[in-house]
Amino acid sequence: MIIVLKSGTTAAQAEDFSRKLAERYDVAVNTWHGAHSTVLGLLGDTAAVDIESLAAQDEVESVKRVQEPYKKANRKFHPEDTVIDLGGGSVIGGGRLGVIAGPCSVESEQQIVQIAEDVKASGAAFLRGGAFKPRTSPYSFQGLRAEGLELLREARAKTGLPIVTEIMSAAHLELFEDVDIIQVGARNMQNFELLKELGKIDKPILLKRGLSGTIEELLMSAEYIMAGGNEKVILCERGIRTFETMTRNTLDISAIPLLKSLSHLPVVVDPSHAAGISSLVEPLALAAIAAGADGLIIEVHNDPPHALSDGAQSLTPAQFDKLSARIQQVAPLFGKTVSKRV
Repeated sequence: MIIVLKSGTTAAQAEDFSRKLAERYDVAVNTWHGAHSTVLGLLGDTAAVDIESLAAQDEVESVKRVQEPYKKANRKFHPEDTVIDLGGGSVIGGGRLGVIAGPCSVESEQQIVQIAEDVKASGAAFLRGGAFKPRTSPYSFQGLRAEGLELLREARAKTGLPIVTEIMSAAHLELFEDVDIIQVGARNMQNFELLKELGKIDKPILLKRGLSGTIEELLMSAEYIMAGGNEKVILCERGIRTFETMTRNTLDISAIPLLKSLSHLPVVVDPSHAAGISSLVEPLALAAIAAGADGLIIEVHNDPPHALSDGAQSLTPAQFDKLSARIQQVAPLFGKTVSKRV
C-alpha cells in the first residue's frame, strides 16, 4: 500500500504518522522523502487497513493499494532512481552509465593487472573478473577461487578500479568482505538462502536474470535481498534461453525499459553473455544504451583464442577501446553521461 502525504508535511509529522500506522496495523513502513512530497510504503498484511479512514487524515494526499508482489523494489514505493555510487567517479544509475569490463576468468596476476590497466585507459569505471566459476561441465575450468580474489585485489590496488566478481555460496561470504560489488550469477538468481544472506550485508549486489527467469521473478529475487535490509541492488539483463540457437542466449531488449518503469533499481546489460559472439557485443551494447540501460558489463581478454573460459564472446583490449569510444559518442544522445574513474 502507498500513502502520499501532502506537500508541506514535515519530517517529524511523517515520522509520527508512520509510527502510528505501524502500531495500529502491525506493518513495516518505508519512508521516501522526495522534492515535493513524502511517500509511505506499508509492507505486510494490509488487508485490514481502512483506505477511506486513511484518506481522510489531514496529512494524507492519496492512498492506493499495490498489487505487485514486490514492494521495496517497486518504483511506486520509491519514485526516484536508485544510484550506486562507489566514489571516485564509479557511478551506476541516475543518468550515469557505468561500464564494467574485464575477463570472464582471472587466470594470472599478469593477465588481470594488464587487462585492468587497459580497460581503465579505455574508460571503464569498474573491473570485472571471475574467481569462482559456475560451469556447465564439472571438467571445465572452475576458477582460481580465493587466489583469484587476491589477484583482483592486486589489480584494484594498481588501477583504483572497484572490483565486481561472482559469489556462488553463502559459505564464501567472508572471502568477499572487501569486494566492491558482489555478483549473483544467472544460475543463482533463485538461490533464496544466498539472497537472504546478501540482504544482511551493506554492499552493492549485481543480480543477474536467470536463464529462463521472468521479469517478475527477477524483481522478486531482488526483493529477497532488499527485504533483509540491503537496498543496494543492481539488476542485470544478460540474455534468456529461447528456441534460437545461432546465439548463446537472446538479449531481451524490452526488459530494459520495462524494468525501468516497474522498478527504481538500476539496470545493467551484459551483451557478452547475451550473444556469445564477440562481433555482436558492440551492436547489442549500443542497443542497450538506446533502450535506457544504466550500465554495461563487457568481457575483455588479452588473448581470447586461448582464454580459459568464454573466449568466443570476449573482446580484445583494442576492440574494447573502439567500443568505448562509440559508447562515449552514443550515450549523450540518450541522456546518459558515461562514468569515468578519477
